[in-house]
Amino acid sequence: MTIQSNSVVALTYDLYTKENEQEVFVEKADEQNPLVFLYGVGMMLPKFEENLAGLNIGDLYDFHLVAEDAYGLKDENAITELPLDMFGDMEMPEIGSVLPLQDNEGNQFRAKVNEVTESAVVVDLNHPMAGQDLHFIGKIISVRAATDEELAHGHAHGADGHAGH
Repeated sequence: MTIQSNSVVALTYDLYTKENEQEVFVEKADEQNPLVFLYGVGMMLPKFEENLAGLNIGDLYDFHLVAEDAYGLKDENAITELPLDMFGDMEMPEIGSVLPLQDNEGNQFRAKVNEVTESAVVVDLNHPMAGQDLHFIGKIISVRAATDEELAHGHAHGADGHAGH
C-alpha cells in the first residue's frame, strides 16, 4: 500500500541537526520501536509528511527540512519571566531543565529554564528544535488503511491497529 491520507504509517528514522556545520545525531526510532502515526490528519510536520507521500513498505528515505518548514525560527519574544512566587515552596528549577506549563485555556506546553534571578525564572517558550534544520533518514516499515475507530479518534492505534490507549 502507498502512503496516502488516512493511512497508518510505521517507520524508522534517524534524526540529525547541525551544530557548527557538523551533523549531530538527535534521536531515532528503530524497527523494534517505530514511529507510528495516522498520515494526513495534522499529527506530523506538514513537510515531513509531504516527503513521505507516495512511498511504500520497504522504501528508504533521506530528506532535509529547513527550520521554517520544521518547528519554525527561534522567536526571541518567546522568552519570558515567571515570578518566583509562582513556584511557592517548591525547589527552584535548574537552568536547562524543562517545566511543564499550562495556559488559561488548558493548553499544555513546555518551557526551558534559561536563568533564575532574584525575582523570576526566565524561560524559553520556543519548541526545543525551533531554529534548527532537520535531517531525517529512515525506512517505511508498514502502511495500512486506518480503521474507522482510528479515524474517529484522529490517531493510530499502533502498527497493527490494536494498541490500547
